[in-house]
Amino acid sequence: MTHTARRIGRTLALVLPVVMVLSGTLAVTRVPWAAHNSESQVLTASARTVSKHATSRTPQDVLRDRLLVELREKDPGVALTALQRAVEGRPSLARHCMSIARELGRAAVAQYGPTRAHRFSRPVCDTSFASGVAQFS
Repeated sequence: MTHTARRIGRTLALVLPVVMVLSGTLAVTRVPWAAHNSESQVLTASARTVSKHATSRTPQDVLRDRLLVELREKDPGVALTALQRAVEGRPSLARHCMSIARELGRAAVAQYGPTRAHRFSRPVCDTSFASGVAQFS
């Protein structure tokens, strides 16, 4: 009798962990976020309504948008000064400085016209503002 009980115990000791691992794996594949059909994807259902622009707000995007608002509300000179200070305060923005200054030049041409926008040119970011004004004139 004890021999039979030991044999059953050893068999269970080997088989039970395998059964538990397999049942755990199957249980994980049955949760809604692991399914492949769109009905049960809980996390991605709300992500479809969010725009790409709202989810990918990089520091240079935030800075550019803020400077464009300053340009519209005040003048391009204030925006260029703020750009220069932002780049000095955060050197990682330096590689985006030229494209931001060019965008400011384009916005200045749209708001003030090419002649008046060119008056605000400064040597910020390798004169990219003047390049943007000239390009969009």
